[in-house]
Amino acid sequence: MTFYEYVTEFTKVYKENQEESAAIREARCVEVMSRYAFLPLRQEECVAGRMRVLPVGFSNEPLLGRSVGYFYDEVRAMEALQAEGATEEQVEEVKELLAYWRTQETRYQIRQSYPEEIKRAMPEDIYWEHSQIAFPLYRVVGAYMDYDKLLSLGLDGMRQEIAHYEKKAAERGEGTALYEACRIALNALSDVCMRYGEQAAGQRKTALSKALKAAAGKAPETFLEALQLAWLYSLISGVLNYGRMDDYLGDYLERDLQAGRLTREEALCYLCDLWRLVDARKTVFHGRIIIGGRGRHNEPAADDFAMLAMEASRIVAEAEPQLSLRFYEGQNPALWQKALEVIGEGKIYPMLYNDDVNIPSVQKAFGVSEQEAEDYVFFGCGEYVLNKTSIGSPNGIINLLKALEATLFNGWDIRENKELGLKLGSLTDFDSFEELYEAYKKQLVYYFEILARQERLEYDKCGEKGAFLYISMLMKDCMERNKALLSGGVRYLGGTLETYGNTNTANSLYAIKDLVYDKKWIKRETLLAALKADFAGYEDVRRLLLDAAKYGNDLEEVDSFAADFHEFVCETVRGLKDMAGLHSYMVVIINNEANTILGRFTGASADGRRAGEPMANGNNPAGGTDVNGVTAMLNSLTKLRTDIHAGAVQNMTFSKEFFDGGGEAASQVLRTYFKCGGQQAMINVLGRGDLQNAMERPEAYGHIMVRVGGFSARFVTLAPDVQREIASRTMY
Repeated sequence: MTFYEYVTEFTKVYKENQEESAAIREARCVEVMSRYAFLPLRQEECVAGRMRVLPVGFSNEPLLGRSVGYFYDEVRAMEALQAEGATEEQVEEVKELLAYWRTQETRYQIRQSYPEEIKRAMPEDIYWEHSQIAFPLYRVVGAYMDYDKLLSLGLDGMRQEIAHYEKKAAERGEGTALYEACRIALNALSDVCMRYGEQAAGQRKTALSKALKAAAGKAPETFLEALQLAWLYSLISGVLNYGRMDDYLGDYLERDLQAGRLTREEALCYLCDLWRLVDARKTVFHGRIIIGGRGRHNEPAADDFAMLAMEASRIVAEAEPQLSLRFYEGQNPALWQKALEVIGEGKIYPMLYNDDVNIPSVQKAFGVSEQEAEDYVFFGCGEYVLNKTSIGSPNGIINLLKALEATLFNGWDIRENKELGLKLGSLTDFDSFEELYEAYKKQLVYYFEILARQERLEYDKCGEKGAFLYISMLMKDCMERNKALLSGGVRYLGGTLETYGNTNTANSLYAIKDLVYDKKWIKRETLLAALKADFAGYEDVRRLLLDAAKYGNDLEEVDSFAADFHEFVCETVRGLKDMAGLHSYMVVIINNEANTILGRFTGASADGRRAGEPMANGNNPAGGTDVNGVTAMLNSLTKLRTDIHAGAVQNMTFSKEFFDGGGEAASQVLRTYFKCGGQQAMINVLGRGDLQNAMERPEAYGHIMVRVGGFSARFVTLAPDVQREIASRTMY
């Protein structure tokens, strides 16, 4: 099927089903998508499943298309037509279809549904192109599906379950369109499995062909069948993260190894191939595979899988999958040792998550039972959700440092010379720090409330447009309730807000308090002039600001202020859940490269940062400001509460020497950090001078992978200012 044929048929089916329920319309559209989106099996592959990014379609995530729900991408569409040699008549016909999609796409309809106050507060949508305090994000991510259900039932068993719930719904006098749509969707996936099975047979891959054809119907019996079904279902569903894989595949691995159907070497080959397919998907911020942790039903089998998974990440050293190890006191120590061995080699995975801190934190933050909290998972750049039962899509961004800029300058953007934010007075109008702080908090609350309302509006509009069928089928309660994911189906409908500039804002506020109000070393009007001039002619002022105490050095006064600010932001946002009509609404301090991108639009700040420069990553110290050693830095990190948000990023850079001697020193430092309340660690292990050399001679350093924030990348592929921000981080 060519793209021209695809977009013509997809649009035709969409129009023909306008009077049908959203679920039926989606199912018919997915049928068409499934015939075009899946790419042929390559000769060298022993696991099947690649998908193209579509120029028109239905999706839960912009990385799979252009936006959430129904979407179109004119640039990608024209590229596809050109690649297949479409005629001028076909190109013109597609342009007419795209003109139709401009008002049909879900993103456009979400934007049109905003009340005027939200439109005024967020006039632009694209944070890497515009200067403003807050931005909406259009997506439905964070669903971790019930792979145990998928594998225990198989597609045939899921059809039987659907028939059971359909009968119950009919007996209650309810409509049954959701169940009919689910059957259509399952049939489309069965067809994908069979097509791949035929391709594998044609390439004389007998075992793979058998596994794929089996996956089209019955519940999996072998490791390959289970792996293949889970992967293809993930692809067609649109989810970007793959769950607690050691828990749902461990039993299959154990049985195959014990029966002699599979060797460890063969299992590792399958995992390495799956890892390459995950990386080929290029989801950038996602691709999470979780291993380890409390609550797994067969720990020995899961541990065996986890060890192979870490070895696969050692062999396939790419940006994805983002392998993540949960651990706890008393867990098999071999997993910890293997993790440090792989990390010590300079690999960026696994990331480390401390169950002994995270489980009680999740229990309190989400307001759920300990058993539910035990099944916490994290997606994308580090946002937490509850496995199989919750959504926590981060659909808003706020630049905390830009909000402070607007507050200091009475609703003015000094970077772009335009009105911005609430007009509450300028720094010179506030006679005490407390007055300034209260005005700033008022500025933040205004935007927090806007973003919370936007989150719910987006969910409601997405629920009107689509059922997100594959996700709904594998999220607890949806089928039982006869309700789709965003229409009352999911047990816990949560939302999250990405905050940026946390550390720079805390440092800036502390410097203003200390130097302007307490010590009176800098006059208020002088500070405003210095910030507006980007410190040109005010080098002495900048030096005072740079020398002020900074978070990340285990200094009680500034760390306490940072902790107070952190608590205000997190608790205020968390308190808006009822207003937004959500089970939870929480901050995520996950930072990817957005700390650098948003920094480009942010003026000079009172921590001494120059205009346009990056902001600190996550809740880490600003680059190079942690000068009291690794213990002091880690002590500062543990002072920020972990039970009032839905995820935070701690990036750490260590030298290769730090891992010498079997990594014992590194192990002791990290264990102490985690025992003292450390929640999580994302670790770079680099040679001293590697990053500087890579910036000067990129052709010789293309192999270096780095943690950017909540995601990883080859260092030489990053934008120059992103490279500089990463290089500025203190190496221990």
